[in-house]
Formats: sequence, C-alpha cells, structure tokens
Amino acid sequence: MKTVQPSTVEQEHIISQVQSWLTEVVIGLNLCPFAARPTKAGQVRFVVSEARDEESLLQDLQSELERLETTAPSTLETTLLIIPLMLRDFMDYNLYLNWVDQLIARRGWDGEFQVASFHPDYQFEGTDAEDAENLTNRSPYPILHLLREQSLENMLARYPDSDQIPENNIQRMNRLSEVEKQKLFPFLFPNK
Repeated sequence: MKTVQPSTVEQEHIISQVQSWLTEVVIGLNLCPFAARPTKAGQVRFVVSEARDEESLLQDLQSELERLETTAPSTLETTLLIIPLMLRDFMDYNLYLNWVDQLIARRGWDGEFQVASFHPDYQFEGTDAEDAENLTNRSPYPILHLLREQSLENMLARYPDSDQIPENNIQRMNRLSEVEKQKLFPFLFPNK
C-alpha cells in the first residue's frame, strides 16, 4: 500500500489555516494573552507532522522538543506540532496525550516543557460537545503546542489575575453569535 504524504503545497495550506486560527481566534479574542508577542517576533514554529502511527508521531514530538531544548527562547519560544493525518477522533487524541506525558517524563523534561492540547472536537470534562467553552481549545487540526515552562511561569507572574483567564475565555465564547462562530471556526461548519 502506498503512503501518500502531504505535499509542500498542502503543508503550506495546513500551516496557513493554523496561523489564521492563531491570529483570529487565539490572539484576536485574547484567549491567550501571551501569544501575541512571540507570534509578532517570529518565535513560533509551525510543523506539520506526516506521522500516520503513534510511534512516528512520538519521534516528531521528541525532535521538536529537542529543537526547543537546544534553541534559545529569543529565537524559538514555542512550537505548534500539527497532526493532519491521524488522531482525528478526540478520544484517541486524548488517550495519546498519556504517551506525550510519558515521553516528557522519560526524557527528564518535567518542569522544562509542557504540552497544551488543541483539537477540532475538543471537549472539556463535564461539558456537552456543543458547549461554547469547548471552542477555547478547538483548532483546525489536532495540535500539540510545545511550551517552555519557565517562559510560561515568567509570563503568568507578570499578568494580573492570570487565574481568571479560563473564566474570561468561557465568557468570551458564550458571547459569540452563531455568525461569529462560523466566521472564526469555519472548520467546524463545513457546510455553511
């Protein structure tokens, strides 16, 4: 069986979609008050994984974490590892996060890196699938967002009321009209 990998043009399209989501949703709605600065400074790396199995994806994840480990934050602050070819089912994605945590622990990266999760069907525990608060973590593709813990701690220390960010985001999502949701999340409304 022949394995077809995304072409360069497809990868550029995938990255463009994720960059639009980052700009219009994450930064535009101020869901993450720390995202604008590294994005404007060009310190965010967008990587499309061509993995089709769990082990290959772990190898891609490890490579990107090693790149962060050996690159100064002033050059590369964070990485978005985009997964277009697998983990489309949110339950599979959620279970895979255990492998991610195990890799970080096994490599001794606890306290150095953490991974934030985004998925087209993201659903927080205790919510219904259609609850607006789930939109805070819904993205065009499954994504593993690789973060430097020290940078995150530094930003949280300087941000007033950082513990209010999740609640503010939920309120923001609940205020969106259906038209705004369709405009900001076109990947969730393919037939509209």
